[in-house]
Amino acid sequence: MKKINTILLSSLLLMMSCGKKINSTATKGRTLIVSPFSDPTNTEGWILNTAVSDEFNENKLDREKWHLVGEVTNGVPSYKNPDRPQREDWIGRAPSQFSGNNYRFENGMLKLETRWEPNFAFSDKVDNVGGKKVKHENITTACIIGRREFLYGYMEIKCKAADAEVSSAFWATGGQTEFDMFEFFGDHRQPKKEANGKDKELWWSMHDWSRTGKGKTTYTEHKYFDFRVASDFHVYGYDWSKNGVKIFVDGKLFRNVSRKQINEWDDVKLSKGGNGAAENYVITHPLKIWLDQETFPWHGVPDSKEDLHPSGKVDFEIDYVRVWQKK
Repeated sequence: MKKINTILLSSLLLMMSCGKKINSTATKGRTLIVSPFSDPTNTEGWILNTAVSDEFNENKLDREKWHLVGEVTNGVPSYKNPDRPQREDWIGRAPSQFSGNNYRFENGMLKLETRWEPNFAFSDKVDNVGGKKVKHENITTACIIGRREFLYGYMEIKCKAADAEVSSAFWATGGQTEFDMFEFFGDHRQPKKEANGKDKELWWSMHDWSRTGKGKTTYTEHKYFDFRVASDFHVYGYDWSKNGVKIFVDGKLFRNVSRKQINEWDDVKLSKGGNGAAENYVITHPLKIWLDQETFPWHGVPDSKEDLHPSGKVDFEIDYVRVWQKK
């Protein structure tokens, strides 16, 4: 299934003659040369960060790279985090809850599962979602968190969103900030949203989790592709720098938003006060990657096994996650 961008011999010779470092990753006994899908000859001089990149070829989760949220022992999930022993993990947005059982490896890919699982040992906690009290029930989802932070770089993921009323998300946290690269919602059932192409939507955001921001949005966009995010695999790239964010889709530039543009966004008016007079561009700290699925009650929630999927589960399929940086 893997589509590795291999550099032709002529390009290799040219790069070595120019003194460029070759990016490589080991997979199934072979060393493959990889560069961003949008920059196949690596003209930008990207260096692969193998400590946070993963090809998902080993048929087991690399525990040095990833923390599994909600690991289940004797039928009971645990939300302890070895990297933050003083705090428990978020258990997911109600009505769903993260389960450490909800993943598998298949055909050289990681598959995060949303399951209809009413007999799961759900938490008694109640979430406030859109002003309503919602309990955790029926639906389990998956979440893994990167264990190593990095500051700035080119993040790339090849994936296909789950085709159901659940999100498939690629995001990052650190330094009391949050960078939501995407939160895809694979199958909208609400007629108006379906008609408006919400299953083709790229929703990306930044949040300030400091005492000033209290988790409020400091920048967000809703843009639309010409394809359903749950219909096929696509490659999404994010060039994150101190100057802003460039988003690439299948190797082509899709959005280029500068730090200045982000800071000019009126978060006070558009995000219930935002983080006040503080800078909107809060993602200036080292971040850890998250991969997860969540329920978004404001978009609709599966109300039965059949409504989720006749098999009782749907997959967020991830071929790889790669991160490059510059010296």
